[in-house]
Amino acid sequence: MNTNIKKINRVYSPTTPHFVGDGFRVHNFIPAEVSMEDMDPFVMLDYNSKYYFTPSERPRGVGSHPHRGFETVTIAYKGKVEHADSSGGGGVIGEGDVQWMTAASGVMHKEYHQKDWSLEGGDFHMVQLWVNLPAKYKMSSPKYQAIANENINKFILKNETGSQVGHVEVIAGEYQGVKGSATTFSPINLFNLELKANNKNSFAFPAEYATALVVIEGQIKVNDEEVKVDHFVHFQKEGEVITIEALEDSVVLVMSGEPLNEPIAAYGPFVMNTEEEIKDALEDLYSGRFGNIKE
Repeated sequence: MNTNIKKINRVYSPTTPHFVGDGFRVHNFIPAEVSMEDMDPFVMLDYNSKYYFTPSERPRGVGSHPHRGFETVTIAYKGKVEHADSSGGGGVIGEGDVQWMTAASGVMHKEYHQKDWSLEGGDFHMVQLWVNLPAKYKMSSPKYQAIANENINKFILKNETGSQVGHVEVIAGEYQGVKGSATTFSPINLFNLELKANNKNSFAFPAEYATALVVIEGQIKVNDEEVKVDHFVHFQKEGEVITIEALEDSVVLVMSGEPLNEPIAAYGPFVMNTEEEIKDALEDLYSGRFGNIKE
């Protein structure tokens, strides 16, 4: 028996969906199911399971809203999103792309279905993850990383005969010597695993890291426990090894990060360390210090 297995704490079914704006139909796993403290440094995970949007001349989405104290990571599996922020960042997130926005000291942000995609409609499938920033970086300058899929570093998976059976997209962190395409402020591993049916792959993370996964497509076994599509797996903070077996062609988002172990004061779109910092954020927002998005 492998005593180094990272045991599953619990498998969560998709929560009742709700709309963020009118363009994102999401199931919230963090903090609705697993608390910010238990998933530190990951403080929010909204999962837009595959959902068909009818064609629309008016792109659906979320209008201008503030962020401070953390990073938003948007991973597109289906559909396209157009976005902009008050620091000058923006662009289109297409299928397979990742947007890593560091809100830090504060930005205004808006995101909508890309205009041409909205006119045609189609399946929309995305994850938005919020990654907390260490206290010393919370008031640093905002920045933006646009990571096109072709620029995401990948580790090719092969079976015993040498045939390719999938790959690991290393969005952040490192896997088998392949370094992540995104830069981070604390140790974060964020991977997309694509694995063909009847194949296995393993990951190893430090025992104390907050670790979870989302089954994006297919059906898998995690350490021999069957997990269906759209389910969220939360692991205990002991053991290191996770083995994933694809029962059918599958896509799995895997996340693991070193806890910041700092106080969390969260209020809407602000994640700070103290209530006083939340009050400062609100004052700065109402005073217009977050800036405006250039049209």
